[in-house]
Amino acid sequence: MFRKNPKVIPGFGLSLGITLTMLSLIVLIPLLSVFIVMAGYSFGEFWSTVTNKMVLYAYRLSLVCSLVAALINCVFGVALAWVLTRYRFAGRGLLDGLIELPFALPTAVAGIALTTIYSDQGSIGRLFAKIGVKISYTPIGITIALVFIGIPFVVRSIQPVLEKLDPQYEEAALVFGASKAKTFLRVVFPEILPALLTGFGLAFARGLGEYGSVVFIAGNIPYQTQIAPLLIMGKLEQFNYAGGTAIALVMVVFSFVILFGINVIQRVVDKA
Repeated sequence: MFRKNPKVIPGFGLSLGITLTMLSLIVLIPLLSVFIVMAGYSFGEFWSTVTNKMVLYAYRLSLVCSLVAALINCVFGVALAWVLTRYRFAGRGLLDGLIELPFALPTAVAGIALTTIYSDQGSIGRLFAKIGVKISYTPIGITIALVFIGIPFVVRSIQPVLEKLDPQYEEAALVFGASKAKTFLRVVFPEILPALLTGFGLAFARGLGEYGSVVFIAGNIPYQTQIAPLLIMGKLEQFNYAGGTAIALVMVVFSFVILFGINVIQRVVDKA
């Protein structure tokens, strides 16, 4: 008789059942509730809500600020991950821990702190105010807040890949005469690209739905700094649950399309 190979987690049926139950309770049922709320909303009412001029501006502002913040995080996230994995220096462990501060810090606290620092009277904001650049209550401030909450996604996606990448490949490229820039672009970058796309997608999607760290620094000024999550909260405070849910449904679709597209690109890159 042949003996089956032992499994790490015994009981496929039980494991799958627990996984599907948790997935349903945490993800599927809350998403289903969005469609249930929309059941009593006619298509005309839905379309009128999501194509309102103010709502369209909020969508555009959310998308642009989230995209810019995610791109900035890709640049600085790669640099931070490189420093943390390739260099040993005093305070490295502290810096590594600070990367995850946006995960642990309540977003409202982050929003208040950023608003205080970047306001016209703040320690950093006053320096920019002298040259006529206003940060708080502008799209610039929103982007800074989204950079703050998104940087850990990029760093933590790239860092494990760099740690496993054998430095001998880079040394070989340098020995054959390649410059450091060319070595990074030809040897390192292709290896970290899938992880970078993952971090970009996560930071982008998180930025689209971020509320706590943005609400204070944005100021909720119509047609200037009113992002989509602020509009949703405004609808809910007015007990217009259907209107808020309609706007949220579009944001859910945006996030799903972004993550789906990133996954498709990752598969293409992995096969290349």
